[in-house]
Amino acid sequence: MSARRKTQRRAKVAKRAPSARAPVRKSHTPQPSPTPRIARVAKGKKPQYFSDPAIDKLLWMTITLMEELSVTRDRLDTVERLLDRKRVLPRQAIERFAPDAKSAAERAARRAAYVDRVLRALQAELEEITGTDMPLTAEEVVAVVDS
Repeated sequence: MSARRKTQRRAKVAKRAPSARAPVRKSHTPQPSPTPRIARVAKGKKPQYFSDPAIDKLLWMTITLMEELSVTRDRLDTVERLLDRKRVLPRQAIERFAPDAKSAAERAARRAAYVDRVLRALQAELEEITGTDMPLTAEEVVAVVDS
């Protein structure tokens, strides 16, 4: 069969195909509504679960720590399993590792950001009380927690 004839035949089949199909029926079942958009920042007064607001703050910080630790453990487990599977790194090398100055500085910065996230509730209260957005020193954090 010639190439021209094949092309003509395909065109005829393509013209018939839509009419050969059964009509699409619309479903009478309700369509699921789009996922609601949830605000990232809570508005209004924060709920208080315990009689002492300090306990609520400690609970919030503890839950934040749990989230962070859970994610970290999952990621670390993934890395260790991949390294073990590929036989790339013996476990003793992980235990003996000492970071260089640049790595130590990066770790310190990451650790400071982590502490800021954990102490966010205290920082927000201090800003609300003082009306400022100043960074907290360790002594200021202890004073706020003690109060």
